[in-house]
Amino acid sequence: MPVPADPTVLHPMPGQPRVVLLKPLVTSPLIEVGEYSYYDDPDDPTAFETRNVLYHYGPEKLVIGKFCALGTGVRFLMNGANHRMDGPSTFPFPAMGGAWAEHFDLLTGLPSRGDTVVGNDVWFGHGTTVLPGVRIGHGAIIGSGAVVTQDVPDYGIVGGNPARLLRTRYSPEEVARLLAVAWWDWPAEHLTAQLRTVMSGSVAELEAAAPRT
Repeated sequence: MPVPADPTVLHPMPGQPRVVLLKPLVTSPLIEVGEYSYYDDPDDPTAFETRNVLYHYGPEKLVIGKFCALGTGVRFLMNGANHRMDGPSTFPFPAMGGAWAEHFDLLTGLPSRGDTVVGNDVWFGHGTTVLPGVRIGHGAIIGSGAVVTQDVPDYGIVGGNPARLLRTRYSPEEVARLLAVAWWDWPAEHLTAQLRTVMSGSVAELEAAAPRT
């Protein structure tokens, strides 16, 4: 039987330290990443948690599915980036300390859009930015430089600032079939044996290749 790739290896591509698998890298309990999702950065991909996930003070989580490809400079802005907008100033005075800290209640209870959730098999282009609470569907493609301010449907392609839906990769009927197949949940050995179908086959061929229960 062909041997699947190892999802626990930090640098999966020999000689390419710029690529890291995120699941064995992240340590924050506020970040969940599925197997084989990777980040590519020529500077320091191992700093993903601090350089690419910003204003992450909790309790909201960042959840990224399996088999996601994150290009250089992908950033997730979390709910901690929010400021009050109901008064004359948006400046977070209590966070600066001193006597100002006595008014920290002014920074609590800010609006939250909840967890940021990325499905499986999502491709993020270079320099994309995802705002708090966005949900990105399975199989989506986020164009380079896009600023994602709202949810992205399964197998949608979005681009621009703010990002808008350019088109979908499959018809609604085909999307439903792809979600039912859910190849990302196949056993690793079966996925390995059917890799060419997963990468270049039709929806019908993918259905035919699914493991039998």
